[in-house]
Amino acid sequence: MYKISTKGFFEQPSDRFINRELSWLEFNWRVLEEAQNESVPLLERVKFLSISASNLDEFYMVRIAGLKDQIRHNITALSQDGLTPHEQLAKIIVKAERLMIEHQKCWVIIREKLRASGITVETKDHLSEEDKSWLKNYFLTNIFPALSPIAVDPAHPFPFLPNLGLATILQIKVNADSQEISYVVMPMPGKIGRFININNNSNRFILLEDVIDLFKELIFPDKHISGFGVMQITRDSDLEIEDEAEDLVSNFESAVKRRKRGSVISLKLKAPGHIKLHKFLCEGLKVEESDAIELPHIIGLSAVMELYSCDNPKLKFKPYVERFPERINDHGGDCFAAIESKDIIIHHPYETFDVVVRFLQQAARDPDVVAIKQTLYRTSSDSPIVKALVEAAEAGKAVTVVVELKARFDEESNIKWARNLERAGAQVVFGFVELKTHAKISLVVRREGENLKSYVHFGTGNYHPQTARTYSDLSFFTCNTKLCTDASLLFNYLTGYSTPTDFAALAISPISLKSRILELIDNEIEHAKNGRPANIWAKMNALVDPEVIDALYAASQGGVEIDLVVRGICALRPGIPGFSHNIRVKSIVGRFLEHPRIICFGDGNQLPSPNAKLFISSADWMQRNFNGRVEVLVPIENATVHEQVMGQIMVANLKDQKQTWQLHGDGTYVRVAHTKASFSAHDYFMTNPSLSGRGKALSKAESEKQRNKIYKLLKFDKRKKVRERKKGKSKEKGINDT
Repeated sequence: MYKISTKGFFEQPSDRFINRELSWLEFNWRVLEEAQNESVPLLERVKFLSISASNLDEFYMVRIAGLKDQIRHNITALSQDGLTPHEQLAKIIVKAERLMIEHQKCWVIIREKLRASGITVETKDHLSEEDKSWLKNYFLTNIFPALSPIAVDPAHPFPFLPNLGLATILQIKVNADSQEISYVVMPMPGKIGRFININNNSNRFILLEDVIDLFKELIFPDKHISGFGVMQITRDSDLEIEDEAEDLVSNFESAVKRRKRGSVISLKLKAPGHIKLHKFLCEGLKVEESDAIELPHIIGLSAVMELYSCDNPKLKFKPYVERFPERINDHGGDCFAAIESKDIIIHHPYETFDVVVRFLQQAARDPDVVAIKQTLYRTSSDSPIVKALVEAAEAGKAVTVVVELKARFDEESNIKWARNLERAGAQVVFGFVELKTHAKISLVVRREGENLKSYVHFGTGNYHPQTARTYSDLSFFTCNTKLCTDASLLFNYLTGYSTPTDFAALAISPISLKSRILELIDNEIEHAKNGRPANIWAKMNALVDPEVIDALYAASQGGVEIDLVVRGICALRPGIPGFSHNIRVKSIVGRFLEHPRIICFGDGNQLPSPNAKLFISSADWMQRNFNGRVEVLVPIENATVHEQVMGQIMVANLKDQKQTWQLHGDGTYVRVAHTKASFSAHDYFMTNPSLSGRGKALSKAESEKQRNKIYKLLKFDKRKKVRERKKGKSKEKGINDT
């Protein structure tokens, strides 16, 4: 492998990496920026604020909890950027708490803008007597019966509060002059919404805790309430699984129950001016005071998503109707006939996930289908995918489903689906204890004449119809013999633990995917050394693996041009002169969550090229994906699909300015300057049909026009990039000469 040189660039070898936790926080800042972005419709800004707050909650539950656990067990292993767990935690907490405060400021701004737009969130001090009268009746009827005040004193220990559970805390005296203080914790009912319509007005709201505060004397009519606050705790939510568990499902059920009682990681409190109350909570919950943060406006900001249901279309994105591929309609809705005629790729959410559902429903009802094999990582609560598999099993087909129990926060629903499938007669396998099955594959075996023929679906996203409306992903359908045979081998690996060594086309983790990526990077370095075009395009959610990053640094130093679209965590430092100067990294954050993994290698050709190597994958470039999960890397060889993924999807992502942030070598992101007329990949995909899904509705002339539209954009970029690179090399040469 081509070796990198770090001499003269970094004081320590570890300096060549950006800390993954800080990089994730940078991503969540970008999500928050969309909530602050005045060009985004107001209720969509509410949604972005909710997502950013929810993301941060999960970050505490998993990443911060993990670092605290390492510190608790005196683990001093360094991160790849050279920090101890204690050093990481110190840096992360500062940035995370700043993000929390920024969430609060953002909420205040949005709340005022909502008021100006006719949607009001009132405080208890700005209510009319009529409002109070209505709310009192509502409180007594719909809230009071569900409240359970719990006294806390030497005879009554601090009550259990669930993860992210909200509670009010009251400081009580027998009378106003009494020196004796008692405390009462009152959990807020989770099944009652946080935002209550005032007087049944769909555009006027008040927070649940403000209603409780308003009528707290009705709960304690004979006491003096001297303090009132709202609190929320975050618990350690990682699972510990026994590798040798005899019954894996029971073990997971027990682990999920233990997680609900995980140790408290942080406390958020709104109780202005009540220092005693703050101290009491820290002692009762066994939380360090440094882990408690007081917030001024609203606790549990993820709940603002409830406001999104307000019926005001002007404050939301213009509704978008997903397209259904015409080519399947050209074959009378027969998915198998459409796939047999030519490989097809579906670009979600611009094209509907119903194609995936229909593929499995047709397989369940087709008398010629003899077997279905399926991986399930995450799916919806009312999953049509699972229903189709149940229907197939009940019809007597051989149905094998690999259910991943370790899909974080979906363990309980996956156990439920597994049991439903088993009752229907499906063979349910839980994969490996030590590996997560993250690959997204559906294999259908059908009798056609005297032979069996296979059809396979490879996805970059989950089998989840709801998230497929907001996540950008790819669904690839083929009956290519090599790929179908490889899919069968992979299922044998998952269900029978037979380690395959003879894949014809697929590369899989943990066996060959990483080595294949490194080999392809090396090939580009060789092309550059021999004077041929050498370039890499890659799109993913996260880039962390140090060996792959070092390979990309080596490629940059060897003259390979590298363009990366990394939505979230990126530990690579791009654009450092003489070191990573040929690497550019961008992140796209907008209306849809970017999720597909696409990898392009020029292979001696200037990208995009019909002769370049193209892959889609379920795997991000992280250690856990390469070593701790079952993942797939799927080659795309069909000419139309190849052109759509590389020449349309990747080009549009690289061209995007409207939603793009550029990563700098110091780990900071800067939003790319843009105007209202700047190119948006999301807008492009919403208004331009894909290539492989078009059928007879797309004439040859229209097809050529479609291709030329995107290539026209690319041609301009190519000339511009050549000029910039020549200019950069001349500047670098001048510096070296000096």
